[in-house]
Amino acid sequence: MSIKKETYQVEGMSCANCAQSVESILSALEGVDTANVNFAASTVFVEFNEQKVTPEDLEKAVESIGYKLIIEESKNNIEEIEAKEKKNLDSSRKKVFFSFLFAIPVFLIAMFFPDIPYANWIMFAFAVPVLSWFGREFFVIAYKQAKNKSVNMDTLVALSTGAAFLYSAFNTIFPDFLLSKGIQPHVYFEAAVIIIALILLGRYFEEKAKSRTSDSIKKLMGLKVKTARVIRNHKEEEISIDDVQIGDRIVIRPGEKIPVDGKVIQGSSFIDESMITGESIPVEKTENDLVIGATINKSGSFDMVAQKVGKDTVLSQIIELVKNAQGSKAPVQKLADKIASIFVPVVIGIAILSAIVWYLFGPDPKITYAFVTLVTVLIIACPCALGLATPTALMVGIGKGAENGILIKNAETLENAKQVDVVVVDKTGTITKGQPEVNEVVWLKSDVKRDQILEDVLAIERKSEHPLAASIVRYLNHLSNSSLTVVKFNSQTGLGVSATIHENDYLIGNYQLMKENQIDIIEEHRYFDQFGDFAQTMVFIAKNKELIALFAISDQIKESSVRAIKKLQKMNLEVHMITGDNKNTAQDIATKTGIDQFRAEVLPEDKLNYISNLQSKGYKVAMVGDGINDSPALTKADIGIAIGHGTDIAMESADITLVKGDLEKIAAALTLSNATLRTIKENLFWAFIYNIIAIPIAAGILYPVNGFMLNPMIAGGAMAFSSVSVVLNSLRLKRKTI
Repeated sequence: MSIKKETYQVEGMSCANCAQSVESILSALEGVDTANVNFAASTVFVEFNEQKVTPEDLEKAVESIGYKLIIEESKNNIEEIEAKEKKNLDSSRKKVFFSFLFAIPVFLIAMFFPDIPYANWIMFAFAVPVLSWFGREFFVIAYKQAKNKSVNMDTLVALSTGAAFLYSAFNTIFPDFLLSKGIQPHVYFEAAVIIIALILLGRYFEEKAKSRTSDSIKKLMGLKVKTARVIRNHKEEEISIDDVQIGDRIVIRPGEKIPVDGKVIQGSSFIDESMITGESIPVEKTENDLVIGATINKSGSFDMVAQKVGKDTVLSQIIELVKNAQGSKAPVQKLADKIASIFVPVVIGIAILSAIVWYLFGPDPKITYAFVTLVTVLIIACPCALGLATPTALMVGIGKGAENGILIKNAETLENAKQVDVVVVDKTGTITKGQPEVNEVVWLKSDVKRDQILEDVLAIERKSEHPLAASIVRYLNHLSNSSLTVVKFNSQTGLGVSATIHENDYLIGNYQLMKENQIDIIEEHRYFDQFGDFAQTMVFIAKNKELIALFAISDQIKESSVRAIKKLQKMNLEVHMITGDNKNTAQDIATKTGIDQFRAEVLPEDKLNYISNLQSKGYKVAMVGDGINDSPALTKADIGIAIGHGTDIAMESADITLVKGDLEKIAAALTLSNATLRTIKENLFWAFIYNIIAIPIAAGILYPVNGFMLNPMIAGGAMAFSSVSVVLNSLRLKRKTI
């Protein structure tokens, strides 16, 4: 079975019902597992079986209900996207301009010069192009929807303006018909054309505002490099980024963007990674360090080897993850979707019922009141605001997170994050750097050649793969002496190593290794006690059966960890630490960082049990780990937060991924999640309130109280700008400080 996941652009959607229509028609196709429309982004995410259904089948299905599915492959070209947006906005602007150009004379005649000769015929002539050309999309889509036994917002606009136009046209062509029945043959051309013009204006502003909600995706796409300078056949040549292959040697000069993910193989520099990690301070890169595509080389020149290209680069993964997250639906949206699915039929029913009530029980002229009420109810109802409430806020919120190195997997994460009250943090690589460092060398014998011994130790430890050996190598690297020959090297798991240099026998390892080899260590045990209390690991050096020195090594606490933990505690969150290290180390780290509750010497399954135990007590738990070793606990937690390291970002294993391994981003992620969810709820509240208040007023509920009847033109303006207000409210998230 060949399952394909694709995101396609959809053209022509104007409201939540449109989105539901597209979802429904695609979901009904055999072979389609999932169809999820992001109305704000005008996209649909489809998961389908290529053997049963093709992209062309999807395109035909969507086209049958009046919309267009763009199935041509896009390479996320920012210029292409912006050009398309500009073309659509230019087209919308022209429609708005010409619709008002024709509508304003109709409005002026109707309001101020109704008695001029041939007034009705002049208004009729001006109204025809507004409805048949500039506003034809409403009628075309409404017709296609009707063919598929469906309705949407275009149906409401087409019914209301079409009814107003046809009623007015009939009274213009056959004025004597109503006059013979004692009824004045009013015309409503101005209502029909002004409503069309206002809705087109509202859609123009809405499209303009919606384009800003996707700024973050556009910024990410804009980071992509177009070319790379590679060395092939001993020659340097500039090629398209699409032609770069894994293993290519790439030359990077000062001020250039790094084209793909890879490793430095020659030279060094400082790299600005702020566009990916959100951190403004350039990071030093030397040989064997990993570099991320789209980051900027600040000073030096270096050569790198390409390791990840195309869709596998960190930037491409981030773009894909952000797109999918922005297209996801929050649980709170489910209620809005249910209401939107029945919204238009209910509104049509209310409009017809209102017209009947006015015709049967209203004052004279009954038919006029009934008709105005019908048109006004149809036009004021706005399913658009309901459809835009969630996706616009998600696009801005999740996009802002991505700009700051915080990747939120989906909308459901936002709701779960709001409920978190305990944050469980893994120590190694999260609170600490995850890279042991030598604090000092303690010499136990004074009559030794220290530099010579350290050179010997460096040569031996270079042959070991243990993390503690790596820390010693880094510490002593400035003493490098490649001429030393190491013989009889032997690594003893859990103890250390032994080796010989120039007939000198060395033992390098822990206290147990010294004891097993009868090294006199009792007298120096005080050093072990002294440093052990400070959570440091001792590596002892014995030369020719004599203990001569020790290295005090510890995993350093990140500078940001203490600040981050204080921030979380200020947010009334409990912070727990779990670690596989010994109790002394855990106690020391907990004390230094201000953590009250910790668990030491735990295995991966113990971490899982720790999370389960907290959840059984009613806590909502966020687990923070490296996203790989801690995957069972991350999956079990209500919110799994993965710390990214370089190009190895486990985005799939967590609900939230912090591109930069910085705990301070956790508080920022939770703050952003709460702000986005609050904006969604505000949008939904105002969308519901608008319709709950506006529809009864349009139906004439105030008339018996104060004689107020809502003008259809005002109703059209209110409807058009209600959806714009929802988008503008979502855009406020851009200014949120996290």
